[in-house]
Parts: sequence; C-alpha cells; structure tokens
Amino acid sequence: MRYSAEPAFVLHARPWRETSLLVEVLTAEHGRLGLVARGVQGPKRHALRAALQPLQAIRFDAVQTGELARLIQAEATDAAPRLAGEAMLAGFYLNELTLRLAPRHDPSPELYAAYARARARLGAGEPLGWTLRRYERDLLDALGVGFDWAHDGDGEPIDPAARYRLDPEHGPRRLLSDRGHDDRRGAATGRALLALAEDRAPAAEDLPGLRRSLRVVLAHHLGPRGLKSWEMLGELKRYAAAPDDAGETR
Repeated sequence: MRYSAEPAFVLHARPWRETSLLVEVLTAEHGRLGLVARGVQGPKRHALRAALQPLQAIRFDAVQTGELARLIQAEATDAAPRLAGEAMLAGFYLNELTLRLAPRHDPSPELYAAYARARARLGAGEPLGWTLRRYERDLLDALGVGFDWAHDGDGEPIDPAARYRLDPEHGPRRLLSDRGHDDRRGAATGRALLALAEDRAPAAEDLPGLRRSLRVVLAHHLGPRGLKSWEMLGELKRYAAAPDDAGETR
C-alpha cells in the first residue's frame, strides 16, 4: 500500500540503527502507523528530522511493506506548539496516551480531530487540566469505550450533588453517603461529570476528582503497565513537596 501526501501528527520518534528513525504517527484515514525513516542524519536531512519531532503536523509519502511503512518523504505543515514546563509534560502525556491506546491501522477521524483540538489548546496556553480531561473523554469515546457522561451505568440521570466512581465496564456508579473517605477521594462529583458531558469547564475544586476517576478508566485499558508520564508527574510532585535545606517546602 502506498500513502501519498497523507496528513498526520507525529506521536513519537526514536533512533534506529545508526542513521534512521522509527516514527509513530496518527492519521485520520489509517489510524496509527509506524514508519521507518532511513538515513535522516546529516546536515542535508535537517528539515526531515525537524518534521519528525513529536507534536508536529506533517504530510508524508510512504510505502507499506509489512507492519512498518518505509517513509519516502515528509514535510511539516505548520509550526508545532512550543511548550515548556508543565505544558511540555502535558504534550508528552498526550502523545504517550495516544500511542498506547490507539490501535495501528484502525481509521479514526474522530480521534484525529480530538488530537488536533487538544494540540491547538496546548499551543494556545489553555488550562492544562481541562484540556487533558477533554482529550481523555474524546479518546475513550473515539475508541468506543466511553460513557454517556450525563447518565450513570444504570441509565439514571447524573445527580450534580452526588459523587460517582467510574467503573470501566459499567460507567458511573453513584457512591453511597456512608462510603469511606478513600472511595470519595477517588470519585468525581456529579456536577463535574455533567460539565464533561456538556463540554463546559468544571469548577476548579472538581477537577482533581475528575482526573483521578478518569485515570482509573485509562489504567484499566492500558493494562498492568502504566504511563511514563504518570511516573514523571509523580516524581515532580514529590520533588515539589520535598523540604529544602532550610526545612521549608518548595
């Protein structure tokens, strides 16, 4: 199979042998694809190497001969978002999550569009937490494992005053008022789920519960191996909380 002027987003690139790269891209018409970019080292190939950086939008030509396609040429179609600090970590998370959950050779225009929106929001400096929660929702929906966010798993309307645990197989389950503190801490408020359903930013105090609840669902689909970006975020939080030499908290 031949790909000609195929639009894509670069998810990941790593060195392969001495002069080549293995590149993972997301396309609308063919899903996630693996490409072999041969001979990308050297000054004359700088433009190609630059086009194959994560988060870059490209147009490429390639020939599929097996599991991986041989890249013939690629060019950037815009300027990738210039991210730093937490935004750069969010971009890494966006790519890693997509790489792990999007199957190869499975067309998903909905996922491609959702990725494009999330990438644009990162580049525009929109709030990171809400940007990522929206993408997690859209990714689950595009993969066919999302929920009706306005109703619980039994079809009852979400109560904005209640709390819900997200069951990966069943959907939102309402927590009883006498459940323990740990159960409630890992739950989302009903008003946060309704905001997610309406694509409306939740109150700031509702975002942590929504993040923890969605992580349970994502971890279920990822399997026993988590994400490196989760580990990096955990390390960052531990560093931020560590006391300095004066005994104060950073």
